[in-house]
Amino acid sequence: MRLGRRPCGRLVPLMDAFVDPPAGEVRAVVARALAEDLTPLGDVTSMLLDRSRTATGRFVARVEGRLSGGACVSETFHQVDPALVLDWQLADGSEVGPGTLIGTVTGPLASMLTAERTALNLLGHLSGVATLAARFRAAADPSTHVWDTRKTTPGLRSLEKAAVRAGGCVNHRGNLSEWVMLKDNHLVGVGIAEGVARAKAAWPGRTVQVECDRPAQVEEAVAAGADAVLLDNMSVDEAAACIATVRAADPRCLVEISGGITLDTIGPYSRIGADCISVGAITNSAPVLDIGLDITPGEGAP
Repeated sequence: MRLGRRPCGRLVPLMDAFVDPPAGEVRAVVARALAEDLTPLGDVTSMLLDRSRTATGRFVARVEGRLSGGACVSETFHQVDPALVLDWQLADGSEVGPGTLIGTVTGPLASMLTAERTALNLLGHLSGVATLAARFRAAADPSTHVWDTRKTTPGLRSLEKAAVRAGGCVNHRGNLSEWVMLKDNHLVGVGIAEGVARAKAAWPGRTVQVECDRPAQVEEAVAAGADAVLLDNMSVDEAAACIATVRAADPRCLVEISGGITLDTIGPYSRIGADCISVGAITNSAPVLDIGLDITPGEGAP
């Protein structure tokens, strides 16, 4: 994703902030989750219920947060039983509070109970990611993007990155094919200048970024023609000095700050002129958002 500047100087993505995850990934993740719950015999408890009994379930937030995962919930109920009908009151990215009605599901009670836990697991987890993303976004200066990282749950990356967008933050690279990032462990095997030169020759058109933990590496990376530098685990003052070095040498070079960023420290880091700050905690440490499904009986109830 290219970054641009409005006249006011605030960094903005040159595209709309889409929050929906890829539909194919949603289907695949839900299918795996349901197989995990229903193999080999199915829901042996819900099989005991009369199939004619219907119910209404209300998705209700128990705490404050930001919503994500609605597509996963819809897909879960559809895969379990297309007769289940969902009616969403809120979309992904919406803010919720204790008692907020998010949506309802109506249809066969047995099917609803079979889908319940898978739906709530995905909704709670992804809403937790969106909620933490929103907190980091609120704590940072508006001039600096807040990025996620590849520190995601295996198999859920595209869904978690959609949740990050729902929380108002933006996505770093999605996988190892998207751009070249020479991290400290890569630099064990190749020098910065040589690594950048090899990357430019092998992958023209790919962004080439170099992770730097000291000023000398920043200077070498910019001189070598890196498109981006990552200032890793530097103090605010150290990072500010390195940003000044980059801006003087190549104003087009993107500057990212990363390494142990917290809700308490992102503010100062976001006010020293970096383009973006990446935070692994958004996806690897987000607590589940407490959302419940309150079910009431419908037709066929005893």
